[in-house]
Amino acid sequence: AAMSRKRMKLLVDSLTRSSKHFNKSEVECLVNLFDTLVAKARSDFAGVGFTRVVFRDTLHSAFGMTDDVVLDRVFSILDKDNDGSIAVAEWVEGLGLLLRGTLDEKIKFCFQVYDLNGDGYISRDEMFQMLKNSLLIQSVDEEPEEGIKDLVEIALKKMASTFCDTLSDHDHDGKLSFEDFEKAVQDENLLLEAFGPCLPDLK
Repeated sequence: AAMSRKRMKLLVDSLTRSSKHFNKSEVECLVNLFDTLVAKARSDFAGVGFTRVVFRDTLHSAFGMTDDVVLDRVFSILDKDNDGSIAVAEWVEGLGLLLRGTLDEKIKFCFQVYDLNGDGYISRDEMFQMLKNSLLIQSVDEEPEEGIKDLVEIALKKMASTFCDTLSDHDHDGKLSFEDFEKAVQDENLLLEAFGPCLPDLK
C-alpha cells in the first residue's frame, strides 16, 4: 500500500506538471476516477487504460454527449498513441481540453473531430455525415437528407462570408481548411460546433 501511495504521488505530480488546466488536487481526483473506471471495466486494458465503450458511457453519463459517431471521433483524437485505450495521461489531458480548453484548443479539436478522413479539410460529405448523425428527424413526410444538404450549404455560405479572402472561398470547392474554420469561429464563436456537438455543454 505504501508503494502504491508513493507511485500515485509520483504520477499525480508528473501529470500536474504537464497539465495546463488542472491543479494538483483536481489531477488526483481525475486519477482516482480513472482507476475506478478501469476497475469497473475489467477490460483487457485493466491497469493501463479503458476502452472506447467505457469512454463513450462515461462521456454520455457525465456530459450528456449521445452521438456515437462524435464520441468515437473524440475517443480517436484523445487516444494519442492509437492503442485502442485511453491511458491516464490521455484522460487528464483530454478532460483538460474538453472542460477548460482555450478557444484555440477547442477550434483545433473540433476541426479534428469533423475532419473524418484526416486529410486536413472538412468536405461537404463530412459535414453531411456529421449533421446527419446529430440531427433528430422531425417528420416522416420530410426528405431528411435534402434538409441536411440544405444545412450544409447554409453552413458553408455562413463560413464563406466570414473568410472572404481565403482560397476555399475563391475556388468554391466546398471544403474548409483548418485556416478557414479557425477564422470563421474566431469571427463567430457559435460556429465552433457547427457540424455537431463535440464538447460538453456549459452546465
